[in-house]
Amino acid sequence: MSSDGPSSNGSGDVPTVLVRDQTGRQLLCFLEQLIPLDGHDYALLTPVDTPVCLVRIADDDGEDEVVEELDGAEPILSVADVVLQEHDLTLVRSAVTLTVSGDLEEPELEDEEELDEDDEDDDTDLYEMLIQFRAEGQEYGLFIPLDPFFVVARMENGEGVLVEGEEFERVQPRIEAELDDRELGDD
Repeated sequence: MSSDGPSSNGSGDVPTVLVRDQTGRQLLCFLEQLIPLDGHDYALLTPVDTPVCLVRIADDDGEDEVVEELDGAEPILSVADVVLQEHDLTLVRSAVTLTVSGDLEEPELEDEEELDEDDEDDDTDLYEMLIQFRAEGQEYGLFIPLDPFFVVARMENGEGVLVEGEEFERVQPRIEAELDDRELGDD
């Protein structure tokens, strides 16, 4: 790759790319695929750190709710910071998603299968709880998605610019088609 392309992560295995969103937040990702479209290189990436989502845990009768809008959630995230620090983990307010850096144990396959069997009627089989904590009189949790978390970025000057909105809607089906073609070519 050229000198202004993705950098190596030190181990020499998978290159990494720094992705920025419109607010300037960053997310360091592994480069999974590079797809040329319309004169631009689009990158399919996975975060280096573990992506997590903040969930408001409901009382016995209600449903858990993913907190999508994090702008007003700083007091809650501050409590999560303290709880994670007890486990030598750090909450990072990254572009695209919250991430946790530090030494996390990978979910075991048995646990995933148990989740599938025990909770077939809800979405908990898609996530593993990392921590649960109380903030502002409410129970919250940070959950790790069990499915791979992909990020799409347009490469510019060796960095990734997060692809969002209309551009994402336009290129996403074409990227999927290209990936399908590549997968068929590997068979």
